[in-house]
Amino acid sequence: MSRWAVVSVGLAALVGVGQLHLEAGQPPGVAAQAAGTHPSVQPSSSTPAGSTASTARALLDRYCVTCHNARTRTAGLTLDEDTMDVSRVGEGAAIWEHVVRRLRADAMPPAGRPRPDAATSRAFVSWLETQLDHAAMATLDPGRPAIHRLNRAEYANVIRDLFDLEVDAHALLPADDEQHGFDNIAEVLSVSPTLIERYLAAAQRISQRVVGDLGLRPVAHTYPIHGGLNQDGAVSIDLPFGSRGGVAIEHNFPVDGEYIIRISLRAQEYGYVRGLGEPHQLDVRLDGVRLGTFTVGREWEPGQLPPMGYAGKFEQVYDSHSFPEWEAYALNADKGLEIRTTVTGGRHLVGISFDRRSALAEGILPLPPDRSSYSHGQDEMQDGNPAVSGVQIIGPYNPTGASELPSRSKVFVCRPTGGTAEEERCARTILSALARRAYRRPATEADVETLLGFYDDGRAGGSFDAGIQAAVERLLVDPEFLFRIETDPADVPPGTAYRISDLELASRVSFFLWSSIPDDELLDIAARGQLRDPAVLDQQIRRMLADARSTALVENFAGQWLQLRKLRNAAPDTATYTAFDESLRDAMGQETQLFLEHELREDRPLVNMLRADYTFVNERLARHYGIPNVYGVHFRRVTYPDETRGGLLGHASILTITSYANRTSPVVRGTWLLENILGTPPSPPPPDVPSLPSARADGAPRSVRERLEQHRANPVCASCHNTIDPLGFALEAYDAIGRWRTTSGGGTPFDTGIPIDASGTLVDGTEIHGLAGLRHVILSRGNQFVETVTEKLLTYALGRTLEHYDMPVVRQISRQSAPDDLTWSSLISGIVKSTPFLMRRSES
Repeated sequence: MSRWAVVSVGLAALVGVGQLHLEAGQPPGVAAQAAGTHPSVQPSSSTPAGSTASTARALLDRYCVTCHNARTRTAGLTLDEDTMDVSRVGEGAAIWEHVVRRLRADAMPPAGRPRPDAATSRAFVSWLETQLDHAAMATLDPGRPAIHRLNRAEYANVIRDLFDLEVDAHALLPADDEQHGFDNIAEVLSVSPTLIERYLAAAQRISQRVVGDLGLRPVAHTYPIHGGLNQDGAVSIDLPFGSRGGVAIEHNFPVDGEYIIRISLRAQEYGYVRGLGEPHQLDVRLDGVRLGTFTVGREWEPGQLPPMGYAGKFEQVYDSHSFPEWEAYALNADKGLEIRTTVTGGRHLVGISFDRRSALAEGILPLPPDRSSYSHGQDEMQDGNPAVSGVQIIGPYNPTGASELPSRSKVFVCRPTGGTAEEERCARTILSALARRAYRRPATEADVETLLGFYDDGRAGGSFDAGIQAAVERLLVDPEFLFRIETDPADVPPGTAYRISDLELASRVSFFLWSSIPDDELLDIAARGQLRDPAVLDQQIRRMLADARSTALVENFAGQWLQLRKLRNAAPDTATYTAFDESLRDAMGQETQLFLEHELREDRPLVNMLRADYTFVNERLARHYGIPNVYGVHFRRVTYPDETRGGLLGHASILTITSYANRTSPVVRGTWLLENILGTPPSPPPPDVPSLPSARADGAPRSVRERLEQHRANPVCASCHNTIDPLGFALEAYDAIGRWRTTSGGGTPFDTGIPIDASGTLVDGTEIHGLAGLRHVILSRGNQFVETVTEKLLTYALGRTLEHYDMPVVRQISRQSAPDDLTWSSLISGIVKSTPFLMRRSES
């Protein structure tokens, strides 16, 4: 207990240490250590012809100072000559970067006010950016990231790579806070007493599974299946060909022993199992080998089956003993659906499925049910198919060993065969290797001695394995493991920019690309001091991007940049969108994941995400899109048959998360485009913003466009909506679940017959018509899209909020080549070689 008390106190103390490093903004003056040895920021472009400080001042005085002066201070911004000197842009860099962003968004001057022509505005922005970039060269500031705690995704990946063990971090640890859409921002990855307790509990459970503790008590792991998942067809390529419904589960069996696999069936709201009107064969398999089969449902004699809707109402309408045999069976049909079997420790595939014989003839597609209706909840579906509602895996019982666990092969690099001295030598070898990878640096003698102390405690009360388990448990709560700590060198003056060590760089690169620890090759190169060589760094970036672990970059970066994580909680109204179910939700997410991963691995230009003429679909999603001749649950690449879709913006995942439950929202979609595609987020709405007018006027339905036009009649509302709405209107041909339509409410029971108008006019007069027109407008401003992706990816890579002094770096990286030519590898290499990634500011 005393050792664990020390660990808890150390973790708690680190909370305070972390707070000392939470800095924002730039200190007054940052020196650069070893001038000429650090990467420099180059001006983004040459000064445009005719653009000078005097012409810039004249433009500001004519179009901006009327509102933004010392007297009115509109939006808290003052741009008059006495306050903001355009000949010394660097002194007000934070304000001028804000001006650049607002001008690029066409938000200044507001609609209805005199505006410069587009060419003049672009020339001023270009000149201003050049001045800011020149100023940044003289005042280098790479920022000072806070101490970075591993978030849940990183924690799970590190355990996987350290021990070859998959864990459910969502079950082990609480959710992480987010900032600017990302959950790896160090400033908000705080530590609480509750989190420390969860870390201690997780360390104990994981260490037991790593070594294969034979003293584990039986535990039930439950795998529920969403009630909205359609199980009338195949659901997984991991289940047998010709199967229907069910679930495929990858389960980690902790040790060799006996386990119970228990199955529950989907029932209506009173507990009566559905689909029992005829027999169905239920198949249970382990790693593809059949363990057993069950019959669900039976052949019934005439008069044995009750009428539809009988369940739950028999006391009021029927004699409660009219159908006793059916009632007893329907309430207990899944009792006894379990198999007890012997399983070796490690990861195995448990497959549960029905045979493909369906209640409907082959080729006949059932109408999607209205799952929101009162009758649906009570329907016994006697003429339908039974479905699995969940699986429990319980064990281990009678454990016999754990020799084949992948985690043991990873950890036990030696096995002692002699006495105490040999055991200690082997323990030292094991713990030295673990500490090196877990702490992401060569292990010191003090590191190993600390772990050996815990090994001795465990060994004294048990076996050699018990000692290693105790040491692993201690390692998993060490601050050096849970936090990425970068220490200022002793010889660096306060407030000085300096280059981080190769070992710190290795961690930055690996957590950027893999959301995990460096592997042995990267760590070896860093330990030899070779990673700072640009050629070596480039080679490692290419190697790491080709590794399967780089999928984490798509899952974690793209999932948060595009807000795709919202898809799992999206709740379209099933009364309006009866076609939506869990199979479609899963397919939507998988499409975008596969598309982005393909773009990354093929090293396509960034703009191809918008203009690609292909996607990945399975049968369910292809039917949703109207793409013919696609069958089965597996995904395959297809070329769009027409112009109705193309690129990311036509993906149902994005169109769904940017809609309300029962209708589309041009405002939500337009705001999403401004934030995530164009990098010009609108100002937050005022607290008293009125809601949209009624959907009906004088008894006649009104489109969303008509209601928004009335909303924009208010000048306060128009100032933002004139920028937001035209972008959102361009996507109106897609409903709230991303389905193509030609009328408002088309494809739903609430079709108004009002034709869809997918056009809009931007503030500068540019007209947009549909998705194709929207793509054309965005691609014509390719720099803006590429800079947005760069800004988002740099935020994710650094794990901190970008400040105004980071924007010259964003411009330098994004403009290293033409927008049409900047590929993923070039962007990633540019970020890794940038000043804020390679350097750090010492504490002031």
